[in-house]
Amino acid sequence: MVHELQDINAAVREHSYWVALLRDEIGRAVVGQRYAIDRLIVGLLTNGHILIEGVPGIGKTLTVNALAKTLQAEFKRIQFTVDLQPGDILGSLVFNQKTLEFSTKKGPIFANIVLADEINRASARVQSALIESMGEGQVTIGDTSFKLPNPFMVLATKNPIDHDGVYELPESQVDRFMMKLKVKHPSKLEELRILHTHQSIVGKAEVRPIITLDQVLESQKIVDKIYIDEKVMEYIVDIVHATREPEHRLGLDGIIENGASPRASLALSKCGRAWAFLQGRGYVTPQDIKDIGLDVLRHRIIPTYRGVADGFTSEEIAKRVLNSVRIP
Repeated sequence: MVHELQDINAAVREHSYWVALLRDEIGRAVVGQRYAIDRLIVGLLTNGHILIEGVPGIGKTLTVNALAKTLQAEFKRIQFTVDLQPGDILGSLVFNQKTLEFSTKKGPIFANIVLADEINRASARVQSALIESMGEGQVTIGDTSFKLPNPFMVLATKNPIDHDGVYELPESQVDRFMMKLKVKHPSKLEELRILHTHQSIVGKAEVRPIITLDQVLESQKIVDKIYIDEKVMEYIVDIVHATREPEHRLGLDGIIENGASPRASLALSKCGRAWAFLQGRGYVTPQDIKDIGLDVLRHRIIPTYRGVADGFTSEEIAKRVLNSVRIP
């Protein structure tokens, strides 16, 4: 076991060199946002879809665009609007009048990285069209199913629900997002840097490709081999079960309507391995799980009406669980 762990540590150090390069290159276009950038890299390493929430104008789309440019991968952006149709995303069958046959026209979902910009501006019918692609890595057009590229990530930006012209996402779709990020306004110093960076069009930096798809796929294989101890796995299960059946000491009795699904346990395990990769380690610690836990849980917990009335949000419940479950 010791020799195996040494080999994994060596492999992680060898293959994780590009993480710092990627951060620096994205930083040429995006000021700050280290929190979001690191978690986008986690999504890249796990083929995990990510929901990014924040008010307009704080750089959500810019960050995703910068990430896509650092990869030698196919990137598509879909602007979600109220008149968007499922076929505009997935593709459709087109009838050829000359041959009297139908041919398949694939939609923009067939890309390695898909930016679903302002996803909650489209209707629930359109949002639900992404469920098969996000859950199974395939799209069905007519009677035929088509595999999506590998790697495949949906990075969706979302405006807060209290803004006009937006809709709630279906629960079944939300659960397919591995993480939900909450992007905040920049600090005063960061905003000052933004002003200096964007004084003129000439001064804007162009982001260059840093890593190839083959390198991403190779790093994904290394992440899958990262060691996670049985006690850490039990810690993951304890956290997820605490969102369903909280102990009395958590003070959450009657507060949670629905807790996290088994997808949350799988997501915590995968994200924990990827987070360890970002730290240059070949093993997962309980702190890795705690560091990434809020992003995995915040969109998977639904408070009861009583919980909402008492001021409990999904995020507050997730924080209380993470801070209360005993660390091994």
